Amino acid sequence: MMRFGLALAVLMASASVAAAQQTPAGAQVSPSQTTTFVEAGRLLADPSNGVVQRGKTLVIRGNQVVEIRDGFVGDPSQGRVVDLRESFVLPGLIDSHVHLTGQQNPNSRLEEVTQSDATQAMVGARYARRTLMAGFTTVADLGASNAAIFALREAVKTGDVPGPRIIAAGSSVSIHGGHGDANGFREDVLHLLSPESVCSGAEDCMRAVRTQVRSGADIIKITATGGVLSNTAAGLNQQFTDPELAAIVESAHRMGRQVTAHAHGVDGINAFLRAGGDSIEHGTYLDDQSIRLFKQNGAWLVPTLLAGDFVARVASGSNNFFTPAQTAKALEAGPKMLDMARRAHEGGVKIAFGTDSGVSAHGDNAQEFALLVRAGLTPLEAIQAATVGAAEHLRISREAGKIVPGMPADIVAVTGDPLTDVTELERMKFVMKSGVVYRAD
Repeated sequence: MMRFGLALAVLMASASVAAAQQTPAGAQVSPSQTTTFVEAGRLLADPSNGVVQRGKTLVIRGNQVVEIRDGFVGDPSQGRVVDLRESFVLPGLIDSHVHLTGQQNPNSRLEEVTQSDATQAMVGARYARRTLMAGFTTVADLGASNAAIFALREAVKTGDVPGPRIIAAGSSVSIHGGHGDANGFREDVLHLLSPESVCSGAEDCMRAVRTQVRSGADIIKITATGGVLSNTAAGLNQQFTDPELAAIVESAHRMGRQVTAHAHGVDGINAFLRAGGDSIEHGTYLDDQSIRLFKQNGAWLVPTLLAGDFVARVASGSNNFFTPAQTAKALEAGPKMLDMARRAHEGGVKIAFGTDSGVSAHGDNAQEFALLVRAGLTPLEAIQAATVGAAEHLRISREAGKIVPGMPADIVAVTGDPLTDVTELERMKFVMKSGVVYRAD
């Protein structure tokens, strides 16, 4: 507890200085009665209906949208006027799968044993800001040190660190020796790095879930199958037993938490969905039965196509920094993910936007849009996946995903039309989160 307290105190102090130095003038927390008028040339307020309105003024008081008026009617005598008359305005984007406290690089394995929780929180503050500046005003962080990510979540919430709203899982629930546990180090080091959320047997896995909830997890993330970047040649198939999966889902739901599963192999995907799991991350080897189970359960797929693209490029490139075990799995799984997403979309599976950033570079999150379009989604469907779809998936539809009176003022803008060229979202020009302007190019 002393270590956690120190990490939080250091994070708060340092991140406040960083925010003051790095964010634009006026990007501080808005006083409750401050009024801002955002004049929008083109406005996609509710992506669920795809209607683009023209010549609108968003009236924002404090951190909420209070009115949408016809015409450009911002009144500088009543508040700040933001001119986005030549821009395409839409709700703040949502990334349903990130890892803010790190990023894959040639030193990643060394960082596992040299970085403290406090250091990881500081790293996370840097990447949180980078993610926000890319237009993502909400993220789900699905795997990090409890101390680091929960401290970062609270620092963002209080305004001490600029970053997206964070829904945090903390440590993943994993089997001993599985993806999510420590792998590839000396035996004594493995025991030091292994988190409390590692478990074996149904009863122990119930304990792991309850421990994560007690520690502050907003959502339970499990590793239902092997993973590409775990440094072990354990494959990509199911790792939990069916009774363990059932125990995890039941205990999480009893404590009011949804459960999402990292899952590549079809056996793990289907076993988790049969157990009543809420969503699948990756889904590389899903089959027709998987698609039926998704639809039967109302479960969501988060395809993370950018992660598949990234690991395949690294593993096949001249500067490959993956271990042999990681390389083999990256070359096997990465190239299959586009076709997986195409089959899922054609089969009517609900898709939420998620990148697994931290595998790929933070700030590049919007590159996922073009990959989703390559997998068969229209630009509007890809945007829906990152707004209203992700909000429904994460159960925050009253807080994010639309621009409507009464909801937080999470607003982004680009110059061109992303419904024509979805890569426009890679060139973010304006970012407002909860009524605070963080970017205005």
